[in-house]
Amino acid sequence: MATKTAAPEPATQVSRRREPGSGWSGVRGLIIHLGLITFALIMIYPLLWMLSASFKPITEVFANSSLIPTDWDWGNYADGWTSTPHPFHRYIFNSMVIVAGAVVGNLLSCSMAAYAFARLKFPLRGPLFGVMLATIMLPIHVVIIPQYILFNNLGWVDTFWPLIVPKFLAVDAFFIFLMVQFIRGLPRELDEASQIDGCSYWGTYLRVVMPLCMPALATTSIFTFIWTWNDFYSQLIYLNSLEMRTVPLALRWFMDSQGQTNWGALFAMSIVAIGPIFGFFLAGQKYLVRGIATTGIK
Repeated sequence: MATKTAAPEPATQVSRRREPGSGWSGVRGLIIHLGLITFALIMIYPLLWMLSASFKPITEVFANSSLIPTDWDWGNYADGWTSTPHPFHRYIFNSMVIVAGAVVGNLLSCSMAAYAFARLKFPLRGPLFGVMLATIMLPIHVVIIPQYILFNNLGWVDTFWPLIVPKFLAVDAFFIFLMVQFIRGLPRELDEASQIDGCSYWGTYLRVVMPLCMPALATTSIFTFIWTWNDFYSQLIYLNSLEMRTVPLALRWFMDSQGQTNWGALFAMSIVAIGPIFGFFLAGQKYLVRGIATTGIK
């Protein structure tokens, strides 16, 4: 006896079927997105307010809380650029020199130290790695006095050397730890294959490990750039003359203890100062996310 097969349901009826809870999932996703957008607007509001204040007259900066100025003052940027003892591009150049030296120094020294801790075997590797990690908890205020005495005896005070040379000595333990964890995640078979092909430790470091560490190197570059560019404390101690000052020290020039602060010019130059940070961050954003996502504690 032949059996009858059930007729297939119309496509329209199949498409109308929904899994249980699918409607609530859509609403929940909408609520989450609205919450994130609201939180993002709250976080970015101070930046928008500073951008708006850079186009306001001094009398309107704190009197008008609106983000849209009623009276646009485009002269704040020209005034801020020329009202310091030297043109503001002088301080941008000084900051760029220090930042470039710090980035190159950290990339070279921290990557070599990380490769040694992650791949090479030498006496006291474990205790030395622990001591290196312990220096992360050491505040800069503890070592700033002996460092200043050392650099003063070398005649380096009021020069860029105290802010650049230490970066070539692997003093940032955080970046060493970051790269060590990244290198440990790379297969050791790659090192063995390169050594079979005749590479030395230096050849393996330069030709195998470093090309694969681009996300970690980009993360180190971005954080070094931001932290060095925004550094005020160290630059205030070591840089004394006006022509050697950097962007953070130049912004302090607009502040007056007598209450005569030029707020419009200050906010205008603050917007100029954060421009390189945004540009450098956006250029290496994908590498930064990849470096943080692929670097874990093992």
